[in-house]
Amino acid sequence: MSYIEELGKKAKKASVEIASASTEQKNKALRFIADALRENKQKILDENKKDIENAKQNGISDVMTDRLMLNEKRIDSIADAVVALTSLADPVGEVISGHTHQNGMKIERVRVPLGVIGIIYESRPNVTVDAAALCIKAGNAVILRGGKEAINSNKCLVGIMREAIAKSGLSMDIVDVITDTSHETANEFMRCNKYVDVLIPRGSARLISACVQNATVPVIETGTGNCHIFIDETADIEKAIEITDNGKTQRPSVCNAVESLVVHKNIAEKILPLIKAKLDEHNVEIRGCERTLAILGKSDKVVPATEEDYYTEFLDYIISCKIVDSLDEAIEHISEHTTHHSECIVTESFSNAEKFLNSIDAAAVYVNASTRFTDGEVFGLGAEIGISTQKLHARGPMGLRELTTIKYLIRGNGQIR
Repeated sequence: MSYIEELGKKAKKASVEIASASTEQKNKALRFIADALRENKQKILDENKKDIENAKQNGISDVMTDRLMLNEKRIDSIADAVVALTSLADPVGEVISGHTHQNGMKIERVRVPLGVIGIIYESRPNVTVDAAALCIKAGNAVILRGGKEAINSNKCLVGIMREAIAKSGLSMDIVDVITDTSHETANEFMRCNKYVDVLIPRGSARLISACVQNATVPVIETGTGNCHIFIDETADIEKAIEITDNGKTQRPSVCNAVESLVVHKNIAEKILPLIKAKLDEHNVEIRGCERTLAILGKSDKVVPATEEDYYTEFLDYIISCKIVDSLDEAIEHISEHTTHHSECIVTESFSNAEKFLNSIDAAAVYVNASTRFTDGEVFGLGAEIGISTQKLHARGPMGLRELTTIKYLIRGNGQIR
């Protein structure tokens, strides 16, 4: 039996236990995890330091290194998020609907865990804890496969969680981590249908594409966010500047950050210099179309855009810019380049807002608000395991309910057909 099969077999066995665990048992495990994280801060920081040093030696950008870094405040925040899950309603066992058949059978649709969830992700060690805690609360076992950039942090965090889970009285195999970060092992994991029920990739477009193309385990696509802001000709100038600046610079390395600016020609000459001045405060590079360059001029921070740039999730202080002649052209441009994550229109026109809302195919569509709000906690889910950009089995922020499926329970008294 291979390494992946062994992990899968243990997780499958543990999934039966956690699926039937009470809410209090699961909450107890979460509280123990949070306490253990706080008690082992220095151990976590020591291992994270190794990952940070390796990242610098390997030339990883400052933005991506920041995603990798842990400190005492971030560890406390991670632990707080785990505790917060204990106050959320447990979706497992919820009776969604029920009726009595004419032959007397009682038929119920109830919510049950998915089983064994595999999560493949990059860089961010906070995902290691967030994902594990969410899976536990929703009654699932989880196998984590983080990137090699965070391997020391991830091994440490999972080791701490496994000990805490065992201390709570549940099987530590509810949570496990793949320590072999080779592509061969990752590919085997993606095809481990016998033990893994669903695969959730979190990270770059390249990672998600690799999972979709190679996996035989069902995949829920999450994360890739080539998010757009369209500034309509009726837009309020101040709103447009602030929404663009917030979407691009507040945290550029996350999936709901803005990557592309689309501007109506009738407002472009007035607003683009103002937006550039604001983005200059963060040293943002603008990759623009010919009309953008005609307005802003070429410089070290304003360069010609390639067609590929309009498809790119930069995750950096870079934004593409396209000037269009109409709302219809903006919708066409966004529809061609979207990753179906989050899209925004800044407009004072009710009819234009409604047309944009109804025409754009994305998990979240905004009018006059930053795409940075696409987040499970903001949307009232309490927490999320990722933003699904597909339509099955979930769409948008995936909270606890999205980590469950349904089961029909039928109670009879000897009925036959």
